[in-house]
Amino acid sequence: MNSMKMKDMINEYVRAYNSFDIEGMIALLHEEIEFRNISSGSIDVETKGIEEFREIAEESKSLFSYRCQTIVGYSFEDDKTQIEIDYEGTLAKDLPNGMKAGEKIHLKGKSVFAFRDDKVAVIEDYS
Repeated sequence: MNSMKMKDMINEYVRAYNSFDIEGMIALLHEEIEFRNISSGSIDVETKGIEEFREIAEESKSLFSYRCQTIVGYSFEDDKTQIEIDYEGTLAKDLPNGMKAGEKIHLKGKSVFAFRDDKVAVIEDYS
């Protein structure tokens, strides 16, 4: 897959993510999608397959009243693309870690996307 097509798919995925459009996100994914969220070097969420991804996406959707990933850079290597992101969100409910509904989150991170069969096959989020 060429870098322009990868970039277009990632932009569409981020647009769907920002607008809480789970079906729009799922439409771009390979049926065997692997998703990992890595925070401070440890995997804290990992899914395999569309249904596990859907479950975690629905759960995540309920945590935020607002969320926005802004892509600030891209790098391409073979069938992978890394994006640098600025993330902000507003919590919709209290979290076990003590954060409260209405609190704002601001993070910088990166996501790595890998592709197979013209679909997103792997997403790794790093923060």
